[in-house]
Amino acid sequence: MADPLPTRLQSIAENGTLADGTPCQVIQHQAVMILSEQTGTSPRMVELAALQQAILPVRYLRNLKTLTLDDQIQLLRASVCVVGLGGLGGLVTETLTRMGIGRLHLIDGDTFEAHNLNRQLLSDTVGLGQPKSKAAALRVNAINPGTEVTITPSRLMADNADRLVDGCHVVVDCLDNIESRFVLETAARRVGIPMVSAAIAGLTGHVTTIFPEDKGLENIYGPRERIDRSHGAEMELGCLAPGVNLIASIECTEVLKVLLGRENPLRNRLLVVDLNDYTIEALQIG
Repeated sequence: MADPLPTRLQSIAENGTLADGTPCQVIQHQAVMILSEQTGTSPRMVELAALQQAILPVRYLRNLKTLTLDDQIQLLRASVCVVGLGGLGGLVTETLTRMGIGRLHLIDGDTFEAHNLNRQLLSDTVGLGQPKSKAAALRVNAINPGTEVTITPSRLMADNADRLVDGCHVVVDCLDNIESRFVLETAARRVGIPMVSAAIAGLTGHVTTIFPEDKGLENIYGPRERIDRSHGAEMELGCLAPGVNLIASIECTEVLKVLLGRENPLRNRLLVVDLNDYTIEALQIG
């Protein structure tokens, strides 16, 4: 029996235009959801089927022409793991959802506290004491039903890290301590996926992308056995929202480059940003 979805999509597609006036075929969000319910197909699969017929879900209209239709298909097929759902992680989750990443696995065992309110997108006064992972999943579902989300409401540890990141195409380090970053890097290396890593303190931060065969974090922090486990720069300088927003955006750009195979990712380079004097420097670290 022929798949009715392509025919249904053709019948409900509308004429639209890209931002530059280029004509295209589009499908409205409401039509995606109705078709999903009527056919028993997930919204993500409806959007994939539409894109494969050059019918653009309206929510992705402004992604073109920086992205191509094939790029958008690749993003919808991708699976990304975000570890840590605080300042960086909340913004990374939101941005990846709006970009159209097809699957997100969100990991954090923490709950919201009042001191998170100055910078963490997912926090509000109503949600104090609530799990960050639950808030993140609700946010994803509210923004883009085409992004399928799973959560792990517990801390990433050495004994569960491999299992938690396995099956993803890239993992995003949004953690707040160096020791946990090394745990995540080891897991990513063992399962053979790249890791986008970042750290922030005050109005400064840095980002790098580490592939399994790279030395990675050791080139930034030194040997793992010698790292300072007492506290990091974030504890000394605090953490302000402008720095968090910028570094999270750079992490998401790196995810995009890795998934789409674009040129010049921050592999073996450390992008260091200081908003105090508006300096940005890319340091060779490998």
